[in-house]
Amino acid sequence: MQKRKLGKSNLEVSAIGLGCMGMSFGYGPAHDKQEMISLIRSAVERGVTFFDTAEAYGPFTNEELVGKALAPVRERVGQENGVASKHLTFD
Repeated sequence: MQKRKLGKSNLEVSAIGLGCMGMSFGYGPAHDKQEMISLIRSAVERGVTFFDTAEAYGPFTNEELVGKALAPVRERVGQENGVASKHLTFD
């Protein structure tokens, strides 16, 4: 997977990202949480380290979903390797 620098932060992320808003907000009813967790982990397996989420998508619901999905694989996609999000915690 190719990488890109994100803005002026020097944070390096995958050239392809996954927009997560529609998983829990915005495009009709929220999708099944387990299916979305599987989708996010599948993206990680393919080298994706850029996940677009924000506290406004829920609020916080989307970030909690992304955090839950990434928690077991955080060493592969943690901040030092390029996860891009706002207020994301791995709980």
